[in-house]
Amino acid sequence: MFVSGFTFVRNAIKLDYPIIEAISSILPLCDEVVVAVGNSEDNTRELIISIDSPKIRIIDTIWDDSLREGGKVLAIETNKAFKAINPQADWAFYIQADEVLHEKYYDEVLNKMHHYLNRKEIDGLLFGYKHFYGNYDYVGESFRWYRNEIRIIRNDPKIYSYRDAQGFRKEENKKLRVAKINAEIYHYGWVKHPKKQAIKRKEFSKLYHNDEWLEENLAHIEEFDYSNVDSLELFDSTHPKVMHKRIAEKNWNFVFDTSIKRYSTKEKIRRIYYKFTKKILGEYRNYILIE
Repeated sequence: MFVSGFTFVRNAIKLDYPIIEAISSILPLCDEVVVAVGNSEDNTRELIISIDSPKIRIIDTIWDDSLREGGKVLAIETNKAFKAINPQADWAFYIQADEVLHEKYYDEVLNKMHHYLNRKEIDGLLFGYKHFYGNYDYVGESFRWYRNEIRIIRNDPKIYSYRDAQGFRKEENKKLRVAKINAEIYHYGWVKHPKKQAIKRKEFSKLYHNDEWLEENLAHIEEFDYSNVDSLELFDSTHPKVMHKRIAEKNWNFVFDTSIKRYSTKEKIRRIYYKFTKKILGEYRNYILIE
């Protein structure tokens, strides 16, 4: 069984992405990791090289900055990396620049890749998600955070990154048929210094909005305000080992009262519905769950 990892990144230093940790977290499970490094304003390429692994293969890309609708460029860059993986690969493990896999899940992921290797009706493997917010002590608790997403797919040329690279589809816009595995991706996209988060939000918003919108909504914001979140809960487990150094170097404070619940009307209705059905009303599912 041959496993290729793949990801994309640009301005990792400027935007404080844990890309080193992201790549390092999947390296033990992969025979190679293809990294599409976009044209950056910092030393992102040198940062990837510093991982110093013979498994890593860099492809240099140029982002189309004119695509400012729906984050399309993110899917395009994902597809560049996916198309560059080894043609002999059986599985492709996708990780984004702010996502990390905990080492406690290595056996589960490896076993499931072997288990479904010859089950051709399975297009991919579905992971659960834990979304950290503010700092490394809190995770999102409300239903606005997506619970699952596909992160391992077959090396199938019919598969492509969908919309703004959150998930995948097959030709003719078909949803992938997936199996849910007992593993979670730790998402750290909402964990960084408030000044860094403000910069990241401005840059990220350029992929969705025009200059007028940016000027009106974000131009004068120098620090991101984490306090406006609806609901959080304390994280009571361990972080991946590759994250320990970054967490120890954290240089900002964020404290949240977890008893605070600022649920919207929509959220309240969804929670009542979930209480009786164990299903989330209107949950977005970009996949067909087979088992």
